[in-house]
Amino acid sequence: MLNKFRKDIERYKAYSGKNSLVLLFTQQGLWALCVYRINNSIYSSSLPGIFKKILLFFGLLWQKWIEIICGISIPYSARIGEGFYIGHFGNIIINSDVEIGRNCNISQGVTIGVSGRGEKRGVPSIGDHVYMGANAVIAGKIKVGDNSVIAANSLVVSDVDPGCTYLGVPAVKINNNNSEAYI
Repeated sequence: MLNKFRKDIERYKAYSGKNSLVLLFTQQGLWALCVYRINNSIYSSSLPGIFKKILLFFGLLWQKWIEIICGISIPYSARIGEGFYIGHFGNIIINSDVEIGRNCNISQGVTIGVSGRGEKRGVPSIGDHVYMGANAVIAGKIKVGDNSVIAANSLVVSDVDPGCTYLGVPAVKINNNNSEAYI
């Protein structure tokens, strides 16, 4: 848990050039990530059932407080890799079953959730080094490839090729530009 959170802080430091203490006091995204990392480590632990439930109850209250003050909802059961960067706080919703890879960026207004019918119903699996632009919606049982870009205001409901940029409603591949410039 500490190692992953340390990697999160390193990403924030690389963007801002500020020290860790300043970032911890001023970045709502880090507040949400801190609560998520702690609660996720409890959820993933091998603690006896009753202790885990008690700790998760208080963790859930803490998570709800962060949702209220920051507008960022990251359930403890989501699987998020190290180096996660929340560019701007507000209106970020992540489904509890989502898997997000390492070194991904998420902007304000992004929703990553459940959608679809029958066999296509489910949640996205997002690869490493993915940039998700402001107000993007990524929904359904889809795979978002490594190093891809989801442009602002896009609705992604089908698989995204690695190393490509997708834009639109519904999102379509517009070029082969990868996320390197964004991440």
